[in-house]
Amino acid sequence: MANDDTTASETLSTASDLSGVMADLEARSQRFGAALTGALKSATTGGKGLDDVLKGLANRLADITLSAGLKPLESLLGNAVGSLIGSVTPFADGGVVRTPSYFPMDGGTGLMGEAGAEAILPLKRGPDGALGVATAEGGGSSQIVFNVTATDAASFRKSEGQISAMLARSVMRGRRGL
Repeated sequence: MANDDTTASETLSTASDLSGVMADLEARSQRFGAALTGALKSATTGGKGLDDVLKGLANRLADITLSAGLKPLESLLGNAVGSLIGSVTPFADGGVVRTPSYFPMDGGTGLMGEAGAEAILPLKRGPDGALGVATAEGGGSSQIVFNVTATDAASFRKSEGQISAMLARSVMRGRRGL
């Protein structure tokens, strides 16, 4: 049953395509007929010579044929330019290229993403003038809040070594980004 539905939709699609081709052919034949009729009318009422009329008719038919022949090329170029403009992706804030892509560069064309995903990292100057990769947080220092509750000063002194070790481990984890 599913094959019958597929066959019916393909038939309707083919019929629709054929109808479009036939309508286009009819419009072209009407333009050809109008050009021929206009040329012959001009020959009889305008007093032009048959030579001039046939040249004008040939020019008009060449124009119609050339317009019809260049229509697919016009569509192809329009689609190509549209896809080029539509595919521009800004990377001012960085990004990832996952597929092979060409890009312009001095002296030729570059290729990125040919061996897998590649990151684009924007460069910024630091306060010391050095150029490097900027982090989203600006490379600021981490802040660790450590609250200790003790019943008295003596119990705090007894656990001071453990607290210092825990604080040192937290700082090391923060530096590694864990």
